[in-house]
Amino acid sequence: MAAGGGLERSFVELSGAERERPRHFREFTVSGVGTVNAVTGAVKYSESAGGFYYVESGKLFSITRNRFIHWKTSGDTLELVEESLDINLLNNAVRLKFQNCSILPGGVYVSETQNHVIILILTNLTVHRLLLPHPSRMYRSELVTENQMQSVFTDIGKVDFRDPCNYQLIPTVPGISPNSTTSAAWLSSDGEALFALPSASGGIFVLKLPPYDIPGMVSLVELKQSSVMQRLLIGWMPTAIRGDQGPSDRPLSLAVHCVEHDAFIFALCQDHKLRMWSYKDQMCLMVADMLEYVPVNKDLRLTAGTGHKLRLAYSPSMGLYLGIYMHAPKRGQFCIFQLVSTENNRYSLDHISSLFTSQETLIDFALTSTDIWALWHDAENQTIVKYINFEHNVAGQWNPVFMQPLPEEEIVIRDDQDPRIFCRGTERNLDLSWSELKKEVTLAVESELQGSVTEYEFSQEEFRNLQQEFWCKFYACCLQYQEALSHPLALHLNPHTNMVCLLKKFTCSYSEYIPTTQILQLLTCCYNWFIIENVMEDICSKLQEIRNPIHAIGLLIREMDYETEVEMEKGFNPAQPLNVRLNLSQLYGSSTAGYVVCRSVCKIASTRFLICRDLLILQQLLMRLGDAVILGAGQLFQAQQDLLHRTAPLLLSYYLIKWGSQCLATDVPLDTLESNLQHLSVLELTDSGALMANKFVSSPQTIVELFFQEVARKHIISHLFSQPKAPLSQTGLYWPEMITAVTNYLLQLLWPSNPGCLFLECLMGNCQYVQLQGWAQLVLGWNVRFFSTSVFFKKIQAASEVGKEEFLDRLIRSEDGEIVSTPRLQYYDKVLRLLDVVGLPELVIQLATLAITEAGDDWKSQATLRTCIFKHHLDLGHNSQAYEALTQIPDSSRQFIALFNLYSLLARNNYGDCHDSVDLMTHNYYELLYWKLTLDNLIKPLDTLFVLWDLKNLFLWFVANRQIEILELEDLEKECSLARIRLTLAQHDPSAIAVAGSSSAEEMVTLLVQAGLFDTAISLCQTFKLPLTPVFEGLAFKYV
Repeated sequence: MAAGGGLERSFVELSGAERERPRHFREFTVSGVGTVNAVTGAVKYSESAGGFYYVESGKLFSITRNRFIHWKTSGDTLELVEESLDINLLNNAVRLKFQNCSILPGGVYVSETQNHVIILILTNLTVHRLLLPHPSRMYRSELVTENQMQSVFTDIGKVDFRDPCNYQLIPTVPGISPNSTTSAAWLSSDGEALFALPSASGGIFVLKLPPYDIPGMVSLVELKQSSVMQRLLIGWMPTAIRGDQGPSDRPLSLAVHCVEHDAFIFALCQDHKLRMWSYKDQMCLMVADMLEYVPVNKDLRLTAGTGHKLRLAYSPSMGLYLGIYMHAPKRGQFCIFQLVSTENNRYSLDHISSLFTSQETLIDFALTSTDIWALWHDAENQTIVKYINFEHNVAGQWNPVFMQPLPEEEIVIRDDQDPRIFCRGTERNLDLSWSELKKEVTLAVESELQGSVTEYEFSQEEFRNLQQEFWCKFYACCLQYQEALSHPLALHLNPHTNMVCLLKKFTCSYSEYIPTTQILQLLTCCYNWFIIENVMEDICSKLQEIRNPIHAIGLLIREMDYETEVEMEKGFNPAQPLNVRLNLSQLYGSSTAGYVVCRSVCKIASTRFLICRDLLILQQLLMRLGDAVILGAGQLFQAQQDLLHRTAPLLLSYYLIKWGSQCLATDVPLDTLESNLQHLSVLELTDSGALMANKFVSSPQTIVELFFQEVARKHIISHLFSQPKAPLSQTGLYWPEMITAVTNYLLQLLWPSNPGCLFLECLMGNCQYVQLQGWAQLVLGWNVRFFSTSVFFKKIQAASEVGKEEFLDRLIRSEDGEIVSTPRLQYYDKVLRLLDVVGLPELVIQLATLAITEAGDDWKSQATLRTCIFKHHLDLGHNSQAYEALTQIPDSSRQFIALFNLYSLLARNNYGDCHDSVDLMTHNYYELLYWKLTLDNLIKPLDTLFVLWDLKNLFLWFVANRQIEILELEDLEKECSLARIRLTLAQHDPSAIAVAGSSSAEEMVTLLVQAGLFDTAISLCQTFKLPLTPVFEGLAFKYV
């Protein structure tokens, strides 16, 4: 398998808003004292978003592994969501509405302490502190074994939003900008909550809330550009008296870096200068003019800055990095600095790099110690994301991220298609799980259509055109809605895991590494050539520029081939401690992670399907040209015999995986799954992890997602960590590497020609029969070996592949690993048992008849198969066929049992209910003899001598196999007398029925005496020769 790497790497967006259901937000209203008289809507801010990552989110054995929080603000509303890639979090989405306030853009900050997750919120009028329990304090153990757990937002309803310790009005003092669009907040080492707001004078206002558990006073200070600090009280001096600077000094972007017992506050101002304050010393430590690093700055100096942005990144080994975006009309520039400490507590900036961009509107950017990630919106309303290494990229070449394109503006519906059933692009999905939503949409559109109709009669074509017109209008509305919800708001980058998320209005998308090579650029060019006519000369000249096109194509084919001869190990390493195995079993187990991984598989399969298609076209073109200058000597034959035969299976394999990645799974109730697994238990697949009953998730799910979550994920994770390169405690979870490895292994498990059939077993075990049939139909005709496995449960012709298919060999293997009879007979036995369990007697007879030819001289197998045929003929009421099958059973003991069952059935049909088993412990042997000797009219097809001979051997067989007590007439008379006495007692005392039926003669005497039936008790004692003492004692007790 050579598809695991590439020469270069790029990123692709994994987004799925088209199938994501709206979250269920719990809503809370935050009402603040003193804001009632505020003018609602007076201040309008743009929407914003942000994210928070736990410090230990990248550690393998952390409770906060792969866990993060993201949020969105809009007007007076804040939406908070906690996500996990490992477990499904409950109650993880809340919506807070701040009455009479507007949340500042970027006015949400999240911090964590040992015991709490603390959320700091700034509105235009108030500041808030929310204390939530830390995940490490919510669970008794760091070892999580469930697939779902409570979010930190579960108990947010218990928070008192108006607690004066955690809520404060922003004082109305001169200098605070009323329409500020930037802010900052942080948590001090002492637990104080601090909120920074820009001052109109170019300084910073800092409002401090004391620690939540320590009483204290709320304070507000202003940090000036000079070294003098003023503590603010109510009733300040006018601004002019204080000598404030002009409005051009107002901060545009704020950022805070915390160090031990201090905090450095950075402000990028309208005068294009960067200022740095120490909150502890309450003085300005540094002022740097950013225009010194801008090549053409004359025009900028004369105008106030707009659109400037500031970001920080800290590396324990390299120190603090500052990323500054300088905005100018039609151009922009990123400047990267490193903070350097000088003497006397002074600081300076070390300029590292300047990067230029021609993009117009920068939405957001994120900074690491090595890279810049930037998010733009262009003039055509398209989202653009790029990244660059600012230290080792001399050419300044930005790497693009391949974004999820918006849906097509128009959808093509053929005449043979129902316009009500369609989805994005050219994909059709008839198995929609959102039945209620589909019904509501259909009723709404049909109602709109009928309301516009003024005529009563339409031709079929006219009605279809009208119907398509209204559904196209609905589709256009969906596109507008999806385009609005896809508007990007921010980038969220986790430096601990290197995971980059794009936060949008409606959803959160993820980025993933994709392997690429320079050869793909050739393929892109070739594809563009193919759609142009009369360009053969241009194509020929381009191909001549490539030294060895056959070698290049072969290299690309090897890169895309996931075929392997070795099956992936199953299960976790038993040598690992139990807590390690349980911990690993939860990795990437959430619905979110499952969707992202399978979306990656779909993306790869779709892209490589197109590449394989273009490769086939290119190879056909090369052979058509047949020019030795292009191919070289002998390469034409190689292209024809080798490459074409390798490319075609790749094309079909990727198409198959793409289909599975888009095919929705059927929602199956849990009780149906359990019943199905009981049927499949006859296959005894003890080493298969694919047959497990699991509750289906509520959101729509493809069959590949179902396979990943139920089966493949644990196999992949156990394989990844079976032989770690470093101790697991030191292993970091780096998202780009992990998602690439997981995706590659999932593709291996899905690859049609690879050994093992976990995917098909999973579909079978989860009742995905229609999807399994669709998969098999796609495979039919091009991979016989795999096809035989895929239709194993439907086609008995798969027996011809026994001994060739690994799955079939595992299927026929017994519990102890030994094969009792021939492999094909074992195969037939398993299928017959499965058909018997699901209740298909006709197929059982058909398959058993076919298997008899395989049994040959094996009389035991012959007897088993013919007995099976007899039984199911008898169940179907085919008495003549049952008798014929009975006469052909080579085993006399089985033949006797079958004969008795036939007689029992005939007797039951003509004389009412009778026993239909040969177990003499529960059935009367003499009644059996009576039926055999007297039902002459029911056994005419049988020879009388054969019947008598059969009865003799039947009696001998019973005696030989069971210790049977033969009763004489006197014994029968006693039993009959006991039965009559039981009936007498029941008629006299109905309450005694429950115990009389199974009581012995001695016990019956006691019951009769208690009931006062002394005469009957004496008769019973005389019949069974029992002492009369209990009777006399009863009489004496009654009359004394």
